[in-house]
Amino acid sequence: MADPDRIATLIVEDDPMFRSRFEEILSRADGYRIVASAASVADGIAAARANRIDLLVVDLGLPDGDGTAVIREISERQPECAVMVVTVFGDEEHVVNAIEAGASSYLLKDCNEQEFMAAIRDLLAGGSPMNPMVARLVLDRMRRMPPQPTPASSLDKPIELSERETEILTLVAKGFSFADICSLLSITNNTVKTHINRIYRKLAVHSRGQAVYEATRLGLIEL
Repeated sequence: MADPDRIATLIVEDDPMFRSRFEEILSRADGYRIVASAASVADGIAAARANRIDLLVVDLGLPDGDGTAVIREISERQPECAVMVVTVFGDEEHVVNAIEAGASSYLLKDCNEQEFMAAIRDLLAGGSPMNPMVARLVLDRMRRMPPQPTPASSLDKPIELSERETEILTLVAKGFSFADICSLLSITNNTVKTHINRIYRKLAVHSRGQAVYEATRLGLIEL
């Protein structure tokens, strides 16, 4: 019988060496349960549809398509799932596409075991860990984006975040975990999650990465 207290993990990686490496690292770590390992987009989507997933570790360059298809599938079906990309692609296009699809963490395959597990723990705690080079790409792109103009039509209601929602999302954008935010703002974890869920609904997104990207694009937060 599956242990519901362990982090249900799906690995989608076509390279047997890396797939085995991720499986081995997570099998040695306490609190993780690998529910499936897939080597293609099709198998990854099938596994995501058949299982409850807490953590997705996914590559982008897969033999039958792009890993963002798996990210979108799981983000739409299981929005609470934490999504980590581990790939060789460190260019802006791949990074932005992954974040827009629903990824909240982005590592390159040259990371070591300690960096890999530290990023997973940070991700599950509410953070958005990224390779430093990737993080700079994201920040530079966001800073280059002009704020969207306020809709001219009275029929177009502009999106508004409350002061607290703006405060929390700004901290998320700066890399603070949910635990950090609780401590800084003297609020509970449930309160943070409630605000985050409201932000998701207002912005029509499914992940922290998407929320930060969309809020920055709309000029709702500044980095």
